[in-house]
Amino acid sequence: MATINFGGVDENVVTREEFPLEKAREVMKGETIAVIGYGVQGPGQSLNLRDNGFNVIVGQRKGKTWEKAVSDGWTPGETLFEIEEACRRATVVQYLLSDAAQIELWPTVKKHLTAGKALYFSHGFAITYKERTSIVPPAGVDVILVAPKGSGTSLRRMFLQGRGLNSSYAIWQDATGRAKERVVALGIGVGSGYLFETTFQKEVYSDLTGERGTLMGAIQGLLLAQYEVLRENGHSPSEAFNETVEELTQSLMPLFAENGMDWMYANCSTTAQRGALDWMTPFHDATRPVFEKLYREVACGNEAQRSIDSNSRPDYREKLNRELAALRDSEMWRTGAVVRKLRPENS
Repeated sequence: MATINFGGVDENVVTREEFPLEKAREVMKGETIAVIGYGVQGPGQSLNLRDNGFNVIVGQRKGKTWEKAVSDGWTPGETLFEIEEACRRATVVQYLLSDAAQIELWPTVKKHLTAGKALYFSHGFAITYKERTSIVPPAGVDVILVAPKGSGTSLRRMFLQGRGLNSSYAIWQDATGRAKERVVALGIGVGSGYLFETTFQKEVYSDLTGERGTLMGAIQGLLLAQYEVLRENGHSPSEAFNETVEELTQSLMPLFAENGMDWMYANCSTTAQRGALDWMTPFHDATRPVFEKLYREVACGNEAQRSIDSNSRPDYREKLNRELAALRDSEMWRTGAVVRKLRPENS
């Protein structure tokens, strides 16, 4: 473990240089990793582990997602099993179902968590809000977390490019004395760029805030507000979308990701610099109270309960699909679909 200074604060991180893949494979030698769920994180993590030389099986209910696993090269009866059978065979259970599905299937999974096994999460939700989820692991198992800071699709794509997606890691219960080496080895195995230390609680608090904030909720609200103002003032859909989304995602975000916002400010026109510096504070002051309220709602459990209640309703999927359709069919994103088709790489 290395201590690295981030903006004046020392943090403990693990890099692939100090904990190489060969060491990770050695730590996990003789272990069977069962990736339970093949939805958001399951494909990327399981395929990366497999390609990195770990002994991996997948547990998934039969249906459309089962068929996707088969198309990805998992063999029924050899590396692909029903969830209960995969849990029985595993020494490490990577519990990568949705939060609602984790609650539903917990009794099935729990009975196969015998002493010495490890229960692995990529989200701190189930454990942090255990009074609400009723997910309480047995005393004899390691309970660990590796949370890639991005989607499973990004994790896999970056792995295939020879890159790594940074991940946080945490230990909630060390029953075997091997939890630390297990969690780090698995973090390296799934394709992490580097691993930074956290807790289950901090992971879920930051994750729920981020999803509702700058990763999805806030950014959609901000983009839509600017698009609407431009349209209401006579700008065409194409112009409004290009100024709101296309320039941001195709031109500026790659540079922002590579060099940072400070570099962006230093390398734009003086007119852009002046305006960005002047308007940064009003936007900060307007949104800071919203983020403070959001964090309070996450920390007190209200956001978790809303998610549990909503996702547990029989008509949840139907209502969700209606909401997603409304987003997809909005003028801004219908315009976006046309703009994407007109990009040179698609012509």
